[in-house]
Amino acid sequence: MTDQQDPAVEQARDAYDSHMRTCRQCAYDGAACPVAKHLLRIYNNVRRTHGR
Repeated sequence: MTDQQDPAVEQARDAYDSHMRTCRQCAYDGAACPVAKHLLRIYNNVRRTHGR
């Protein structure tokens, strides 16, 4: 199963993308805030787990 077909991976990616679009801190300085970094870690961990 690829990343594009796995709902857990898609959900984690959507949460990260949604945060990056709506977070004022991320938009203000162009750098990821702590929440964005955490969501990206979750996405990477889910993707890595489902890739095995």
